[in-house]
Amino acid sequence: MFNPKLTVITIVYNNVRDIERTMLSVLGQTYANIEYIIIDGLSNDGTLQVIGKYEKRISKLISEKDKGIYDAMNKGLAIATGDYIIFMNSGDEFYDSGTVAAVFASANDADIYYGETEMINDEGQSLGQRRHKAPAKFTWRGFKYGMSISHQAIYIRRTLAEPYDSRYQLSADIDWIIRAAKKAKTIVNVNRHVAKYLVGGMSKKKHKQSLQERFDIMKRYYGLVPTILNHVVIAFNLGWYWLKNKRTND
Repeated sequence: MFNPKLTVITIVYNNVRDIERTMLSVLGQTYANIEYIIIDGLSNDGTLQVIGKYEKRISKLISEKDKGIYDAMNKGLAIATGDYIIFMNSGDEFYDSGTVAAVFASANDADIYYGETEMINDEGQSLGQRRHKAPAKFTWRGFKYGMSISHQAIYIRRTLAEPYDSRYQLSADIDWIIRAAKKAKTIVNVNRHVAKYLVGGMSKKKHKQSLQERFDIMKRYYGLVPTILNHVVIAFNLGWYWLKNKRTND
């Protein structure tokens, strides 16, 4: 039976409202071979007290100042020992208690596993599936029309997971997944929802900067002219999505 060690990394800073929900979703997995790492940015709102309730069930906890979310994520990567890595940051959740077991039961020894993501709001209520549906098949070229797989829904072999690029403050996860996917030989769609994603975050609050970073990343991997043309398609698809949903709501 395929039973690899999975390192789950949670990044948190002053999020006492959501951290316990995320932790319980990790600690409640039926899959036993999990290393759980929490990287806290020296929270002072009660977050550390919540984490402390489950201290004996956490593999490693670091609480110190960092230079931003990707610096914190790199700290987690640096101390991870699992065969695979997944980030489940504060506010996000595994889809259900059997998620990890189902992922590794889908195929043996893949380089990357991925699935679908459900969006949730601040109250934990479902907002439905992401606009970008996970593709039936995924390669490193798969992000040319947008980030079709969220980072909460992708399991990457640790040996393929390089540090996040510090030049990006908001969209380094796209670059990180593309780099891993370029090296991957086997990428498996588990054909199920695997994560719940809390909408919002810094990429929404600083949307313009996030878009600029995404354009730069896509230009590096796919070329300038193709990226410009692809963004025309992205704009059309976005417009059609909102129009279709407006009609449905009306």
